Amino acid sequence: MSADFGFVEWFRPGEYDRVEALMPALVASGARHLRTHVSWAEYHAPGGQEWFDWLLPRLARDLDVLPCVHYTPPSLSRTGRSSGAPKVLKDYADFIDMALTRHGQHFTHVELWNEPNNLLDWDWREDPDFDLFCEMVGGAAHWVQHRGWKAVLGGAAPFDPYWLNLMGERSVLGVVDAVGFHGFPGTWDSEAASWRGWDMHLGEMRRILDRHNPDAHIWITETGYSTWRRDEIEQARRFVRSLQAPADRVYWYAWADLPADVAVQEGLWFDPRHYHMGAVAAGGQPKLLGRLLTEGGVGRLQELTQLASPTVARAQDSVLITGGAGFVGANLADALMRDGARVTVLDNLSRAGVERNLRWLADRHGDRLHAVPADLRDQPSVAEVVAGASAVFHLAAQTAVTTSLTAPMDDFEVNARGTLNVLEAVRATGRRVPMVFASTNKVYGALSDLTVTDSGDRCGPTDNALSAHGVAEDRPLDFCTPYGCSKGVADQYVLDYAKSYAIPAAVLRMSCIYGPRQFGTEDQGWVAHFLIRALEGRPITVFGTGRQVRDVLHVSDAVAAYRALMGDINGLSGRAFNLGGGPANAVSLREVLDHIKGITGTAPRVAYQDWRQGDQPWFVADTRALQAATGWQPRMGWKDGLADLAAWLARDRGLPLSRERRSA
Repeated sequence: MSADFGFVEWFRPGEYDRVEALMPALVASGARHLRTHVSWAEYHAPGGQEWFDWLLPRLARDLDVLPCVHYTPPSLSRTGRSSGAPKVLKDYADFIDMALTRHGQHFTHVELWNEPNNLLDWDWREDPDFDLFCEMVGGAAHWVQHRGWKAVLGGAAPFDPYWLNLMGERSVLGVVDAVGFHGFPGTWDSEAASWRGWDMHLGEMRRILDRHNPDAHIWITETGYSTWRRDEIEQARRFVRSLQAPADRVYWYAWADLPADVAVQEGLWFDPRHYHMGAVAAGGQPKLLGRLLTEGGVGRLQELTQLASPTVARAQDSVLITGGAGFVGANLADALMRDGARVTVLDNLSRAGVERNLRWLADRHGDRLHAVPADLRDQPSVAEVVAGASAVFHLAAQTAVTTSLTAPMDDFEVNARGTLNVLEAVRATGRRVPMVFASTNKVYGALSDLTVTDSGDRCGPTDNALSAHGVAEDRPLDFCTPYGCSKGVADQYVLDYAKSYAIPAAVLRMSCIYGPRQFGTEDQGWVAHFLIRALEGRPITVFGTGRQVRDVLHVSDAVAAYRALMGDINGLSGRAFNLGGGPANAVSLREVLDHIKGITGTAPRVAYQDWRQGDQPWFVADTRALQAATGWQPRMGWKDGLADLAAWLARDRGLPLSRERRSA
């Protein structure tokens, strides 16, 4: 597999901040090359020369730059458009000559034009035999070579072997060092029609080059995959396959999604696929491809794409766990497979660390595990997976309140619409497929009506009954924050489908679950996050006073609860139950921090900040209904559970657990 890859990014004049924002991420991805355009038309517009005087050295400071020089200034064009041939064909070579003199120290190769069989780039209606193009580009390529640089012929899109052979017959191929290839299988190139695979197309290209210039290299100067259907794992697969193609270099289009307010050649939002081509979102949020490249490089990508098979198991005895590579899902999957079940894990792998959980499951259970990398928002994929399920544990979700506040539409699409996709897929089977849904205690809102007072390092309600037993299921729902709303909607849909369509389904409204295989962050999974920061000797930020109380539950007890509820799903269908550690495991953040000091031998460094929106000062679940219905009860106390998680994190990260071991 070739590691000689780069990205394509078209920067528009004045995008100084965007360039500075993208460059560190591009470098961190492991890319060595960057293909960008130098618009002849923009260069001659007001401020154009100053823009490229800044842009090219800035890009070349970090990466090998391939400038693609195209677009005729309209005043020089035969058609009055940038896609037209210049009135004086030699003007193009003269511009290239000037660019080499002024900017040539920043690159070694120059790409001559872009997609010449695309009417938006080259108006071949005015040049049907490509006589003008060959004279213009051939002359420029000759001059590039004469001056000591290397010329790259811009790739056709779609690939046209007859056009490429014509370039050879017209002697253009003889004066270039590399030829570009553009191909977007699964996005623009229909694999049922024009796309025949990298080996076939590039093999045909190689045969043509061997006739006219055997020394010419093949560069894939544009390939990519749009995630407009939310299938980020498929984008990762396509990236890996492009690196396996018989090409000397690969440029992936693009690193970042196109901003929503930027028009493409055809017009603003002409086709939504244009706006989802990046390895990261327009705002910089990493997709799976961008995250894995940054965290582990091409090797990590290859490992994951091999592990996550694109085929779908249809075995009727397979238990489906959505979000099965996540913290609770992976522990649940492990428990089921230890007892002999076959498990299908559906997960979009968007959360950092979950691919490690998937590898752990595969190593432990082999072919009992079937991994399906898909997103809840991809309704056809969800329906296909559910069709073969004997039971469904629906755990996949957007889990952070903070994320829901910054991206409420995405939060709704995953949690509410995604759950509806699962329910509809279950209904479409025509079978009574049982389902247990992971809801949240956030459906009860911020509990702002409770009177809570501080006492030492913790707070508690003044209502003695509430303090003794916790919040019960008869508490009115009070959705708060977009996360609470989206999970609350999903909660109610699951209960309604149990009534309206007789689907055996029930809900668990979870409190704080913690334990091994949790990769906690500041936004979600606070117990693990506190321990990770303490073990690494890094400061911990507490939002609020730290006296807020949660009932924490070890993941082994949570798994037991899910299995107990599923075990009597027909009798308990249509009901919602609270799931948490209960009053016996109710603990404040300050108390957890103090106990971490006892585990590690060092007091964590703690800073306090203002409360975050939607945070509950106190929540303890009343789990008596679940215990009465199933016989379940929590078995691991919070202190033992915290020690268990700390030991696992230390082993997992290769860190000493205590101060004594650190100094040894």
